[in-house]
Amino acid sequence: MKWLIVVLACAALSEGLNRVPLKRFKSMREELREKGIHLPYSDPALKYLPYHTSTFASSGSALINNYADRTASPPQSSYFGAISIGTPPKSFQVLFDTGSSNLWVDSSYCSTQACTSHTQYNPQRSSTYSSNGQTIYLPYGFGSLYAVLGYDTVVVAGITVPRQVFGLSTREPKQTFLSAKFDGILGLAYPSISSGQATPVMDNMMQDNLLQANLFAFYLSRNEEQGSELSFGEVDQSKYQGQIYWTPVTAETYWQIGIDGFQVNNKETGWCSQGCQAIVDTGTPSLTCPHQFLGYLMRGIGAQQNQYGEYMVDCSETQNLPTISLTISGVDFALPPSAYISVYYQNGYQFCTVNIYPTYLPPQNRQPLWILGDVFLREYYSVYDRSNNRVGFATAV
Repeated sequence: MKWLIVVLACAALSEGLNRVPLKRFKSMREELREKGIHLPYSDPALKYLPYHTSTFASSGSALINNYADRTASPPQSSYFGAISIGTPPKSFQVLFDTGSSNLWVDSSYCSTQACTSHTQYNPQRSSTYSSNGQTIYLPYGFGSLYAVLGYDTVVVAGITVPRQVFGLSTREPKQTFLSAKFDGILGLAYPSISSGQATPVMDNMMQDNLLQANLFAFYLSRNEEQGSELSFGEVDQSKYQGQIYWTPVTAETYWQIGIDGFQVNNKETGWCSQGCQAIVDTGTPSLTCPHQFLGYLMRGIGAQQNQYGEYMVDCSETQNLPTISLTISGVDFALPPSAYISVYYQNGYQFCTVNIYPTYLPPQNRQPLWILGDVFLREYYSVYDRSNNRVGFATAV
């Protein structure tokens, strides 16, 4: 009987170690707003421009922290969790981002306040660190930074990846990184867009045969609740209901897919009659709409623009707002008002903003480009299948 108890205890411990929660807190923009600072809108698609303007056309689960920004506009909810780097291992909170491919963390090489206010990696304190001194530049929609590439042991969701290349930040000039609750970003897109040709974490897992299936999946919790999850090598059937609907990746850069149609209250707009493209991006808090359609969409919703350029609605009317839907590979994925309306409070007053913003990326093959960020991904469990180059969506529980 003792051996059975020991086995069960070890199994429970192993399960616990393989599940790291994704927390949700106030967002960067929320904290700045409470201090009376209104940041101008920054197109989340800016981080995609280096690609679009270039000449290139075992299993484990990590519980993710749900960092909610219900007061920010645009809302800056982000989902991040713990990884470890080095020997002995040091823990870092990283944003898990399907819209980029590099892993980087704050480091002792960086002396800006954005770095020193976070946990910093010190290469002198790891016996397994090495580097060739290569430097890289990493642009994101909310800021950019410079880093030097190094190699060390990385553990994600209980999966050990030896000699993983990652960036050690050397300069972070943006105020937004100062307010960030995470210490770095772990990119999960394709290697073709990785700065410095650094091999992404997922690709090293695949090359080393560390996964029982070459896929990962996200469950993003709603309403500032905890329980978000990133799974490697498996899907968690307890996080969705019904079936998973699959759609092919249309470009092996970001997780880019096709959109067949867009409806407002079950009425087809015709905006994607010739096809649209979308990037599925856990690192973008909002749903972004091609700029040429935004005015029409906001009129359909009944939103009005305020002095800061934000689209607002009457909070007493949110239940009466239309459902919007995207058609992907013949399946309609609906977003009710509760999905795209964010509520925040300022000076004792309640405000309701539409969490849909414009993007100005050029069309892909003459097809308008959307970004399916957290507004969409909180409603739908998402699976990213590298073996078959496809994305799956199922209704989240």
